[in-house]
Amino acid sequence: MNYRMIKNVLGWILIFEAGFLLLPAITALIYSEEAIKGILLSILICAAVGGLMVIGKPKDKTLYSKEGFVIVSLSWIVLSAFGALPLVFTGCTSSYVDAFFEIVSGFTTTGATIFSAVEELPKSILLWRNFSNWVGGMGVLVFIMAFLPLSGATNMHIMKAESPGPSVNKLVPRVKTTALILYCIYFLFTLLQFILLLFGGMNVFESLCTAFGTAGTGGFGFRNDSFNSFSSYNQIVVTVFMLLFSVNLASYYLVFKGRLKDALTTEFKVFLTLIIIAVTFITINERAAFETVGDAVKHVSFSVASIISTTGFSTVDFNLWSVSSKTILLILMFTGACAGGTCGGIKLSRVILFFKSVSREFRSMLHPKQVKKIMVDKRPIEDTVAKSVCVYLVCYFIVFFASMLVISFDCNSFETAFSAIASTLNNIGPGFDAVGPYANFSHFTAFTKIVLSFNMLAGRLELFPMLLLFTPSTWKRR
Repeated sequence: MNYRMIKNVLGWILIFEAGFLLLPAITALIYSEEAIKGILLSILICAAVGGLMVIGKPKDKTLYSKEGFVIVSLSWIVLSAFGALPLVFTGCTSSYVDAFFEIVSGFTTTGATIFSAVEELPKSILLWRNFSNWVGGMGVLVFIMAFLPLSGATNMHIMKAESPGPSVNKLVPRVKTTALILYCIYFLFTLLQFILLLFGGMNVFESLCTAFGTAGTGGFGFRNDSFNSFSSYNQIVVTVFMLLFSVNLASYYLVFKGRLKDALTTEFKVFLTLIIIAVTFITINERAAFETVGDAVKHVSFSVASIISTTGFSTVDFNLWSVSSKTILLILMFTGACAGGTCGGIKLSRVILFFKSVSREFRSMLHPKQVKKIMVDKRPIEDTVAKSVCVYLVCYFIVFFASMLVISFDCNSFETAFSAIASTLNNIGPGFDAVGPYANFSHFTAFTKIVLSFNMLAGRLELFPMLLLFTPSTWKRR
């Protein structure tokens, strides 16, 4: 284990976080908020600790797969640990555990909150919460890789550990260039949504917070009713962009390069099919709850887009819908959308590979001598990839039910416990019952919030980087 190099990267993480905090600091100055003192103190601490950690360049800059996983998991923990400081220093909460839960929810793009009245928070803190959604959406290490002097192999180990989905491919030969391309697409889509929201009557602050929250599919609200009080135009814009950010961002690069067939993957087609089926079924099922069919389609589409993209915004309280409609939403909570997007959940690519693996097993039972590869988009899938998907799903449900058992002592209903784990492990935010779209997580004990914080980190990092921290062999020196 290259401890010096790990320390160096973590130091740069804190220095970059100090830079990230300049945005809420500027916001506090614009609105003449007292919160500026707490934010500046947080910047000073991040910069000082980070600066001390990067002093003395490591002689050996080589990082292997093991270090890549450790760097990614520790980076997100450190990022959240120091990112929680502004919430405490500004007096938004006196509990560090609550602040840690809130900012972990931000960076992991979950959107679960401990605040019951977000409109009472300083605008600078509201912006920090939503900006953390944006930073976490693509992954802070993907951004930093474009600037740190690391080797291509090192960058790839980090990118694989941080990026969502069963596999990561380079768009161009250099990993740094791939990172820059993805962030350019991410930034341009964020900017486009920001401009469209301004045309819809939102002010600059509201448009910025919404664009950040949508791009990262994080869904931190800055109004107590989330998106219910905004215009239909803005609700439609947010619906469209929640879905756009749910698609593999590399697909947009392929379209730009004229490779439309490569962009229209099986995963993307399944994604569209699921949305159409879910919106149609729930609209028919919940038609009586709305004044017109148009209203029903609009609100159901928003809710379906919010859940499958794991954004967590809401225009209606879907906690009041029928059991069958909530079951559809629950299924979408688990599947998530496309790998390579900013969404959470298991990812449709894994679901597709799992069902194809099951189908192959059935065929081999009927025809034992037949040898057949799993094919996706006319390309053979290596057995190691199919195996890793099955291992992932086993680990996923072990973590899921173990976490549910642990927090069950702090829940009044099975629905609350189940959906609290589903919403945090899948990085969604709202669940059902006591953690519904118009509720929050403040009623849980500090211990439960720590468990849920671990789930959010594990869900965002695809389980393995966080689980490997508890493996003794991970920490052995080379």
